[in-house]
Amino acid sequence: MKNTTSYKRLESLDILRGIDLFFLVFLQPVIAPLVQCIDNQTLNSLYYSIFTHVSWIGFHPWDLIMPLFMFMAGASMPFAFSAYHKGLIPTYQMLKRIAKRVVLLWLFGALVQGNLLDLDLHSLRLFSNTLQAIAVGYFFAALLLMFCKLKTQVIITASLLIIYSIAMQVGGDFSADNNFAEQVDQLVLGRFRDGVSWDEAGNWNFASYYRYTWIFSSLNFIVTVMLGVFSGLIVKQKISDIMKMKLLTGIGIVMLVSAFALSFIEPIIKQLWTSSMTLYAGGWSFLLIALFYWLIDVKQCKKGFMWLKFYGMNSILAYMMYQLLDVTYPVTYWLHGLAQFTGCYQNFIIELGKALLVLLILRFCYKHNVFLKV
Repeated sequence: MKNTTSYKRLESLDILRGIDLFFLVFLQPVIAPLVQCIDNQTLNSLYYSIFTHVSWIGFHPWDLIMPLFMFMAGASMPFAFSAYHKGLIPTYQMLKRIAKRVVLLWLFGALVQGNLLDLDLHSLRLFSNTLQAIAVGYFFAALLLMFCKLKTQVIITASLLIIYSIAMQVGGDFSADNNFAEQVDQLVLGRFRDGVSWDEAGNWNFASYYRYTWIFSSLNFIVTVMLGVFSGLIVKQKISDIMKMKLLTGIGIVMLVSAFALSFIEPIIKQLWTSSMTLYAGGWSFLLIALFYWLIDVKQCKKGFMWLKFYGMNSILAYMMYQLLDVTYPVTYWLHGLAQFTGCYQNFIIELGKALLVLLILRFCYKHNVFLKV
């Protein structure tokens, strides 16, 4: 935990990151049992179209949560690397910081979804979590920021998109069973891939239900983080706010159009992190950062938004608490008496109590300048 920051923070970045985490750790977990209890067809359809992942091809708003989280990790990097570029931090020290962050993110991801605490090789999953995807993207984005000029960064980022697309076209199709990214994951991760099941004889098999890919998709994980880096570089430039808005908005629109055009030959599939999906999610992320930069940092329209910094400035802590902190028992203990009056709404009340408890912890940390930094 640290209570200081070494660079000027843009409140729009913290608030947009906060919205992303609020949807993930508060809104969706609370709304889900409420919708289930109400059981209205129209409401169910609305919930499904917003708060669930597309099964394969397509994109729901909920599919933006992970890409936006990664994009925002990149958006803050130009500010975090300012001291290095000014010569205030030596290269070896910066590399040490990068290595520490990557290792911690990887370990946190293993704790959340890699079954690290099982202490059992049969259940260990090497690469299966958002934080590990951020670790990969951050590592390579950091090296590009440190050692490459902007033109080279753009060329490498575009090349990764193209390499991914060509390999996917040549190495298979975009079906769940016969895509190149799936083949690479099975080959590289083997028994340590998420979704692997074991039988009593000690044999393991790949589960048919698990379709997320991580190894080859890392090419576009890097692209997603780099897109965030480019947005941060634009915001950081000493140009007019109008010009920043034009650049951010223009790039966002171009990326959305490009994603739509590419989707005819390479479908938008989040599980594979296809190049079309990367561009589509990146386009919306650019538009969102343009909107919130204009509202929060330019127009200073902060009323009603500042509490989101509880999540945004402690995003890793918020995510880890949501995944690992099991507060079901204490909340259920405190609220169990209401069950006789609330019926099926009791699950909604329990989830609301859990979400509020996490929010109170984050608020306490914010008020006391306690932030989990990795």
